[in-house]
Amino acid sequence: MVRWDLVSFIARSEQRKKILSVLTEPITPSDISKKTGLYPTHVSRALGEFIEKGLVECLTPKERVGKLYRITKLGKEILKQMDKMKK
Repeated sequence: MVRWDLVSFIARSEQRKKILSVLTEPITPSDISKKTGLYPTHVSRALGEFIEKGLVECLTPKERVGKLYRITKLGKEILKQMDKMKK
């Protein structure tokens, strides 16, 4: 079943769309910032929101810097649904 609330959450922000779309492999917030051109603070805030909603997980939560994040199965489903909507 599609979580339309999460599709809407991502769809209404270009920043969130950009960030979620680059999480195809484990990546640090700094690298996300470089790839998307977004400020690190915006990336960090979005990652926190994504974790709360189950879209992203932190693979190295005990690290102070250079944490690695990846998209979850739910996050992939949301991106897939958004791609369908574009067509």
